[in-house]
Amino acid sequence: MATAKKPVVAAKKAPAKKAAPAKTAAAAKPAVKKAAAKPAAKPAVKKAAPAKAAKPATPRKPNAAFMKAMTPSAVLAAVIGATPLPRTEVTKKIWEYIKKLDLQDPANRRMINADEKLKAVFGGKKQVSMFEMTKLVSDHLK
Repeated sequence: MATAKKPVVAAKKAPAKKAAPAKTAAAAKPAVKKAAAKPAAKPAVKKAAPAKAAKPATPRKPNAAFMKAMTPSAVLAAVIGATPLPRTEVTKKIWEYIKKLDLQDPANRRMINADEKLKAVFGGKKQVSMFEMTKLVSDHLK
């Protein structure tokens, strides 16, 4: 019995040695395939480029909801004026007002320090972030 076990172990080692050279040969073959695949990939890229160039030909249309004239409340009208304006213009006018009076916090430029007019717009808050500001302003548009 002891002699039967030894040849089995030896038999297992022999195919393992043969399998190792086969792996290196198999590894060399995909490298050749990769080299052959590279030239074929270049024409595909050239074909895709003209298709992308055709997409920007259509002009971009603005969102109608942003361009609709909104009437500001009396509180907001004290800052930007009483004429109806689109949301985009309302935001621009508020930023003009903030920059004209230097109301941005010098330490954290994302924060807006409210004066008396803006405090009424911001719901009594002394300081709001620029992201919160747009939310608070939208409550004053009809």
